[in-house]
Amino acid sequence: QVQLVESGGGLEQPGGSLRLSCAASGIIFSSYRMAWFRQAPGKQREFVAHITSDGITTNYANSVKGRFTISRDNAKNTVFLQMNSLKPDDTAVYLCHPWATSYWGQGTQVTVSS
Repeated sequence: QVQLVESGGGLEQPGGSLRLSCAASGIIFSSYRMAWFRQAPGKQREFVAHITSDGITTNYANSVKGRFTISRDNAKNTVFLQMNSLKPDDTAVYLCHPWATSYWGQGTQVTVSS
């Protein structure tokens, strides 16, 4: 059974930072490209960042480029999202996703507000 457990969300002020984690089980984690998506209330789910299985290549949505960093630790079956210079528009539920699969975690809420 595949499990994806996101953590690290919370309430942060504009300009602040948060680090999200997603622990995966039930898959051969090191074989999968991994991604972060987010979904704000009333909006469609949108792509945030992606990392190749070896962790060498990453890409980002334009809205987060230069502020967010995706990384992974294959020994711990975990993918991370370091979020800096947070903006109110970053408020959403953040979900991790093994690329090109139907698996999704429950997500972790990020709220950016003063």
